[in-house]
Amino acid sequence: MPAYYNMTTTAYGLQHIKKEIQHLPNEQLAELMLRLARYKKENKELLAYLLFEAHDEAAFIEKVKAEAGFMFSQLSSLSYNAAKGMRKILRLLSKYTKFMASKGAEIELLINFCENYLEYADRRTSYKPLRLILIRQVEKIRGLINKLHEDLQFDYQDSYNKLINDAESKLGWFKKNDHLL
Repeated sequence: MPAYYNMTTTAYGLQHIKKEIQHLPNEQLAELMLRLARYKKENKELLAYLLFEAHDEAAFIEKVKAEAGFMFSQLSSLSYNAAKGMRKILRLLSKYTKFMASKGAEIELLINFCENYLEYADRRTSYKPLRLILIRQVEKIRGLINKLHEDLQFDYQDSYNKLINDAESKLGWFKKNDHLL
C-alpha cells in the first residue's frame, strides 16, 4: 500500500441526511445541532441568527447596516488599506445575506454599502482596486434586481437609480450610463 493512502468516508447527499434527521428524537437532534455549532464559528453564527434574529429580518438588516456604517467610519485614509477594509465589510455582508437567504435583503445591504462607499471613500483616488469595489457592487445589485419578479424590481429601482445618480455626481470617474437598468 502506498505511503500516501487516504482513508475515505462516504459522502451523503442532503436528501439522505434530511431523511435520517426526521427519524431522530429531539434530544439527539439538539445534541447534534450543538455539536455542529461548536465545530465551526459560522455554523454557530447561523444557528444564533436562526434562533434569535430571523423572526425580525428588518431589525437584523438595520443592525447589520449600523455595523457596516461603523466599520466604514473606521476605514483608513490610505487607498490600499481602505480597499482591504471594504473587502472585509463585504465578506461580513456576504455572510449575513447567506444567513437571510433573501435577495431583497441582499440588495438593501449592498445599496447601503454603496451609499457608505460614496460617503467615506476617497473620491479623488485613482487606485483602481478601490474603484472596482464600487463598480462590482453596483453590477451585482443590478443583476439581483433583474432576477426579481417585476413587482419587486419596481420597489428597488428607485433606490438603485438614486444610487447611480449620486455616484455620478460625486465621482468623476463613475459613468451612470454604464449601469442603467
